[in-house]
Amino acid sequence: MSDLKDYYTAYSSYFSKQNAIATPLLSWSFYVDYLSQLNKTLNDQQILNVFADRNKWVTNDFEPILDNDTVVVVTCTKLKIVFATKNIVRMNGYQPEEIIGQSPKLFQGEATCPKTSSEIRKAIENRQPFEKVVINYRKDGEIYKCHIKSFPIFNKQGELSHFIAFEKAA
Repeated sequence: MSDLKDYYTAYSSYFSKQNAIATPLLSWSFYVDYLSQLNKTLNDQQILNVFADRNKWVTNDFEPILDNDTVVVVTCTKLKIVFATKNIVRMNGYQPEEIIGQSPKLFQGEATCPKTSSEIRKAIENRQPFEKVVINYRKDGEIYKCHIKSFPIFNKQGELSHFIAFEKAA
């Protein structure tokens, strides 16, 4: 026991001479949450880049766009969801695997503005980018505003490959 007392005395003496600030162990939980979210974002970025390479997209530089607050949804040309980032669950309660194969209309409801929906539909039909704020519904039925910035994605042959949307809660 006296060995431990000597150790703790030496340990305390050493750290009292340092300019370091001790932090309680609880503060690490914030770091773990941050690290976990960062890992998910980097994993999503890697998957998106592989997806872009496999489909021969003209662009695949999504690094500056991806962050913890931005949800990325990719649809095929038939407007079925083929990819969604893991942080979608924070925005609307759906897990990515729940919405794969679904239409983005899944998020719309009675309060969604028909005029805005029509403008989005026209932009998609004309293969034009758009930026809109729409009223969407969470999985539990709660309404939220969603800022959507969407682009058609073309492959290296100039053919429409997918649509990509970058979404944030507005």
